[in-house]
Amino acid sequence: MTAGILGGGLAGLAVAAHLEHPCEVLEQEERPGGHCLTVVEDGFTWDAGGPHIMFSRNEEMLAYMVGLLGPNVRRGRRANKILFKGRYVKYPFENGLGDLDPEDRFECLYHYLVNDAPPPTNFKEWLYHTFGTGLTEKYLLPYNEKIWKVRAEQIALDWVEGRVPKPPLADVVKAAVGVQTEGYTHQLHFHYPERGGIESLPTALVPRVPRIVTGFTVRHVRRQRDRWVVSDGHRERTFERLVATIPLDVLADVVDGVPAEVRAAVAALRYNSLITVALGVEGEELPDYTAVYIPDPRIRTHRISFPAAFSPHNVPRGRSMVVAEITTNAGDGTWEMADAALVDDVATSLEAIGLLRRSRLCYARVVRSAYGYVVQDSGYRLNVARAKAWFEAQGIVLCGRVAEFEYINMDVCLERGIARAQQLRKELA
Repeated sequence: MTAGILGGGLAGLAVAAHLEHPCEVLEQEERPGGHCLTVVEDGFTWDAGGPHIMFSRNEEMLAYMVGLLGPNVRRGRRANKILFKGRYVKYPFENGLGDLDPEDRFECLYHYLVNDAPPPTNFKEWLYHTFGTGLTEKYLLPYNEKIWKVRAEQIALDWVEGRVPKPPLADVVKAAVGVQTEGYTHQLHFHYPERGGIESLPTALVPRVPRIVTGFTVRHVRRQRDRWVVSDGHRERTFERLVATIPLDVLADVVDGVPAEVRAAVAALRYNSLITVALGVEGEELPDYTAVYIPDPRIRTHRISFPAAFSPHNVPRGRSMVVAEITTNAGDGTWEMADAALVDDVATSLEAIGLLRRSRLCYARVVRSAYGYVVQDSGYRLNVARAKAWFEAQGIVLCGRVAEFEYINMDVCLERGIARAQQLRKELA
């Protein structure tokens, strides 16, 4: 084979589908898809890594994703909420000020307008500098510390670049006096598979891939003259070029000759794991929201979503479903909880806020993802740059969310996969 692609997630499949040279994808799991895996069980369809809707600022890439699905696609409108003091507040929070009680509304608006916070040096300071005390302390700070599992001052300032836009002044004032406004407009409308969940997207790429070997866990990578040899401990594959889409820390463990300083840089990189808990409810009418964000630190889950809001085919007739997401780390106690205990914890919390009745539960499933969210702390840029530079100097092309160690969405994963394929085509011509 000309090229070997380590990992069969969205990025790896995109490289293989567009390379136009003999190549092979080596995937650890029994089916490709990576983070875009969907559970189809007992009539329920839900995304194992949390909801993966399709949107993009890049219209060409959005059209590409929609085109992959052909007729199996539907268009929806975001209906996200934030659970704050028992109220479902419009998302993003600054566009939902009209849903707050008068005192909270005043504090958010006043401190947004009268804000003398100094220029920021980290994410926490940026929140105060950009949004003021009210918006920051009521929602933005507790929610972000809940999902990232670190204090906000430990997160680098550059994380917000292109991700957290500053709301227009007029929108904040309008929201506070009850005039409807929309934030994050590039996410306002989305596409999603009619049937089959988000796994339909990588599944649509599979026929374009020359060869996929599943059940292949990469355990050793070595250079042998002008070839790369990849082994799972029993089988070996030989390639001229190598593309890695597997986690960067795994790659550092399996490649021969990684210097100590590169290993140290990789070891210093931080990420959170993710647990999703899916609950099916018999005959219960759950809200038609797409998702609800929960900043309350007393509730373990940080976000819940409703698969039926993405497609009515995701839930059997007469039933409802909610999927809870929990960020966690090995050793924090949550990751170690038994599945039954997690189900009980989530169900108890959702019943306490009046969302469902535990007596009506008819389905429960827990999925754990070791690699959830990249945490961009103060040392992130230097460490990831040092690691990337070494691997790419050896001729290993890095591509995708966990290999490049970046918090990127599906559209960017595909975009980078296609770009890496085009780059390799030129080199191999």
